[in-house]
Amino acid sequence: MFKKLMVANRGTIAVRIIRACRELGLKTLAIYSTADKEALHVRLADEAVCIGPEAAEDSYLKIPAVISAALTYGADAVHPGYGFLSENGDFAEACRRSGLHFVGPRARHIRLMGDKPRARRIMRRAGVPVLPGSAGRAITELRAAQAEARELGYPVLIKAAAGGGGKGMRLARDSAELSRFFPLAQAEAAAAFGSGAMYLEKYLEGARHVEFQILADEHRNLIHLGERDCSIQRRHQKVLEEAPCPVMTRRLREKMGKAAVRAAGVVGYSNVGTVEFLLAPSGEFYFIEMNTRIQVEHGVTEMATGIDLVKESLRLAMGERLGIRQRAVKLSGAAMEFRVYAEDPQSHLPAPGVVRNQHVPGGLGVRVETALYDGYRVPVFYDPLIAKVIVYADTRPLAIARARAALREYLIDGIKTNLPLHLRILEDPDFQRGEFATDFLRRFEERPQDDPQAAAPPGPRPAASAATA
Repeated sequence: MFKKLMVANRGTIAVRIIRACRELGLKTLAIYSTADKEALHVRLADEAVCIGPEAAEDSYLKIPAVISAALTYGADAVHPGYGFLSENGDFAEACRRSGLHFVGPRARHIRLMGDKPRARRIMRRAGVPVLPGSAGRAITELRAAQAEARELGYPVLIKAAAGGGGKGMRLARDSAELSRFFPLAQAEAAAAFGSGAMYLEKYLEGARHVEFQILADEHRNLIHLGERDCSIQRRHQKVLEEAPCPVMTRRLREKMGKAAVRAAGVVGYSNVGTVEFLLAPSGEFYFIEMNTRIQVEHGVTEMATGIDLVKESLRLAMGERLGIRQRAVKLSGAAMEFRVYAEDPQSHLPAPGVVRNQHVPGGLGVRVETALYDGYRVPVFYDPLIAKVIVYADTRPLAIARARAALREYLIDGIKTNLPLHLRILEDPDFQRGEFATDFLRRFEERPQDDPQAAAPPGPRPAASAATA
């Protein structure tokens, strides 16, 4: 049993981890930058320590500062959450060498799955379906990318070899786009992951992004908790997720679930993880990558299965055996998550500011994860995700109705958000029928809106309000 856990993160995930630790009787240590001095996770933790200035590379990403704080304040475990150092093998190794328990997989598994071309080769040898793509070493030069694309045939996806989460990714439909987008993707990858190594993957038209949640202990017990459909994306960044996938059948779930378990088992994986696939209209599916951490959208699976993934990650890191059998896992009802960003609804650019008059929706089947409070200043230095609205109901139509009511009730003054976008999506006939793919949001936003105010929250708003409208 851990005595004190450092939460090596911020925002909603830091608050979520602290809540799980409280239920388990664990003391918590928060870290924060100077920009986050008044952040909610700092207030909720038992102790907190400042580890650097505003920029993430000088604080949350600074491994020596994080390790030093953990040791100085007597923590014996570290939970990285998602983002920042969560998929950094060097950080996991530094924790181990310092005598700290890293809540996540071993460093070698993080490095192995983080090397996307290598992970693809391993999956192919293990019999897990993989899309055609770069089979050799990672690509660092445009000339090599052009040669690879000619062999694969357009369109192709340019992807970061050392990262994930949609960063460092661009779609190229021809040689001209490849020449234009490759250096942009490479620069983004270098900034996000410290590496400009890239690879190419054949782009699959009309596909869904479907991922399977994995749980594994250190005794080679491994199960999956069903799937999440993450196809509603902007620039390969997820916006809305749901479970189960609207087109999933029992036979297909069994087939994909076995492939996901095989993908994790072949490398001896432990703790929580996610195996991501592309699902073609034909029913064929292909491995994309494995994320070696808790996901932003983990709450969708928690609502649909009743299993607390954050607490499971802690128990598994303590060396406990997995207490859940595959046959006992049931996906019931329908769950949806709506990522709320502090962003301008027109330009989609971050829109920091001071939160005023926040009212969070509630009621049966409604869960809101946020680190906001009245008077909190949303900083400009980090990801603009400020809340997650998660709903659950017995059926998908009821979940949509519940989501519509919850999102209309969510009021935030002082900052702009993407709440109107979510309300518009819920009214879209294709979405309501469950007929969408990864290009849904691009096509959706290109369509003219008959009444752009139709999905706005009802009721009068103060003239000085900067809430999204």
